[in-house]
Amino acid sequence: MSMDMRKRIYYHFPQGDVHFEQKYRYYEDLPYLVRTMAELDERREMFTTESPDRKGQTIKSKREIAVYIVENNIDFAHLSPDSVDAVLVGIESDGTLDFKISLKYSRLDEKYKMIAFAGDEYLVRMHLDGDLLTLTVHLDSGPGRTECRGVAGTIVDALRQGTV
Repeated sequence: MSMDMRKRIYYHFPQGDVHFEQKYRYYEDLPYLVRTMAELDERREMFTTESPDRKGQTIKSKREIAVYIVENNIDFAHLSPDSVDAVLVGIESDGTLDFKISLKYSRLDEKYKMIAFAGDEYLVRMHLDGDLLTLTVHLDSGPGRTECRGVAGTIVDALRQGTV
């Protein structure tokens, strides 16, 4: 494992408090995975969630994804299609990489004005060993409007669609 690869593992990733972990068959390498993650940045989608006032009603909301990759074991750098080539330097075909997924939520009020409300941040660890990808997702902060399983599902769907 190169020095650069070791710097892509987040020092504060929770060890015992895993919210979701799943193993998948995966036939590409880590650089492909990083490119796919970069393509998720700024993706927007509609979903239904509990209203921000938590009074039991559901609302249609917009979810926007921001993707970050760990740098130097402690910091996260924005990962986008524009930054991906620089990030790929030193990334090997397999090993472990950590990401942060930030979800921003908003909804339209009765006057069709966009209103933002509390978002979520997830830590995502991907370990690739041969053709076995282990995906670990941890809700790091926020109310958890999107389940960890849903975050993993978005990533796996993107990998299966081959967005790059």
